[in-house]
Amino acid sequence: MPTLKVTVGERNRLDQRTRSRIKAAQEGEDLDDAQPVLNFGSYAELSRLLSPKNLELLEAISEHDPESIREAAELVDRDYKQVHRNLSELEDIGVIEFEGGGSGQAKKPILAYDGLEIDIPFSGSNGNVGEAAL
Repeated sequence: MPTLKVTVGERNRLDQRTRSRIKAAQEGEDLDDAQPVLNFGSYAELSRLLSPKNLELLEAISEHDPESIREAAELVDRDYKQVHRNLSELEDIGVIEFEGGGSGQAKKPILAYDGLEIDIPFSGSNGNVGEAAL
């Protein structure tokens, strides 16, 4: 599994990178080494991903490979509904995936990446990323 690069307020730089990669692909260059990137518009948005409860869930999934959301909730000693909501949010941003979950079947949370690489450049900040909420 690749590592997910997480950035804040990098939309313009990512847009330029995307345009460059599209051009390279059109010219026949191999792009297999691309690292997936998840960009947040503000530190507040990033802090939701990096909340202690979400990090605890991600660690529990990594270490124990739970077979269901209920088992994940038991691992972190939290209410099923809260864990389900947190895991659904993590699925929405692509950090985890669910396996199974058909009619009457448990959904198994699976990590989509082997780690997160946080890239937050402070120099040259133009103030568009909002206030830190960590």
